[in-house]
Amino acid sequence: MATVISVTNQKGGVGKTTTAVNLAYYLAKFGKKTLLIDFDPQGNATSGLGVDKQDLKLTMSEVALEQATLDQIIVPTDYKNFFLAPTVPGLANAEVQLAQADRRFSRLKNAIEACTGEFDVIIVDSPPSLSLLTVNGLVAAKYVLLPVQAEFYALEGLGQLLETMKLVRKGMNPMLELLGVLPTMMDTRTTLSGQVHEEIKKHFPGKVFDTVIPRNIRLAEAPSHGLPIGAYDRFSKGARAYKAFSKEVISRASI
Repeated sequence: MATVISVTNQKGGVGKTTTAVNLAYYLAKFGKKTLLIDFDPQGNATSGLGVDKQDLKLTMSEVALEQATLDQIIVPTDYKNFFLAPTVPGLANAEVQLAQADRRFSRLKNAIEACTGEFDVIIVDSPPSLSLLTVNGLVAAKYVLLPVQAEFYALEGLGQLLETMKLVRKGMNPMLELLGVLPTMMDTRTTLSGQVHEEIKKHFPGKVFDTVIPRNIRLAEAPSHGLPIGAYDRFSKGARAYKAFSKEVISRASI
């Protein structure tokens, strides 16, 4: 069975999709057959990999509503070992329909279990909210990966997410665990970044990754070209950081 990692934070703008895309890219680069599931209705992971949403006939919306299987919607990317389950904004409508449906919390888990593609790792890019889709990501996952921006409000709201994780563990997925916390958008020139980093370490002892993701203009530019950072500028600070971080993930998750 594939190792399923849900990249989650209910706060937007923390580098969640950037982390999901670039982690998946580097895992594939390291020889792991990787599937990235774009489970965020904004579909940024889909467009960030250069996929034209107009061309998509079946997406995660249909999978969530059990109108298609994961096997039917998976598309290869331009990179060896790297596959995508794409999304369009219609996933938000599917979520509304799901609200009253049977097995609404386990649609993603069931879809992954029925998938015949043999993947080493599946990365789920969850929405920036504690929504039904996010809970589906938690129910389907073995691990939660938490990107946290190195800024003043970083830890605000995380208690709610950890509480949701606890409830999911208790009721639906006893195997769920926190893989680790990834500090993102670190600006080493400011005292604040360093202070927030120390604060994050205090809150999550032994769970913070050694690698931190710096603020980096090349990282911000890459999605507009439809490229992961390693394909856009593999020598940039951002690319080197995500490469090192991906090695840590392989080691921690024993992939």
